[in-house]
Amino acid sequence: MLKITPAITIEDWEMTEQFVRSGGPGGQNVNKVATAVELRFEAARSPNLPEPVKKRLERLAGRRWTQDGAVVIQVSETRSQARNRDIARERLADLIRKAAARPKKRIPTRVSANQKRKRVDEKKKRGEVKSLRGRVDP
Repeated sequence: MLKITPAITIEDWEMTEQFVRSGGPGGQNVNKVATAVELRFEAARSPNLPEPVKKRLERLAGRRWTQDGAVVIQVSETRSQARNRDIARERLADLIRKAAARPKKRIPTRVSANQKRKRVDEKKKRGEVKSLRGRVDP
């Protein structure tokens, strides 16, 4: 079980892990041992995630979100299978935590009349400076 927030927990049966061979340095060990982990979380079918969190998670996951509604996280940072597994689970938890945070509602603001007046005055000054440039008639 993976605890995300006090209200959201992910059960082990909702996640599947597949270990594959990792690239990069490591000599013969890379060719023999499957240390990279591919963590797949079926987010769209998860009963533990509220619908708004699922929608935000889909947007945040980007390319990691599959067409069938799963989040796929691949980790091959270390040579240890267990460490890569922990890193993948932590990344999933961070992603869901970000999706669980409700975005602040934007309050539309207006530019004050004084600021508009200042901007127009500055534009007039710049225009006057530029109009004085150029050829001088003798």
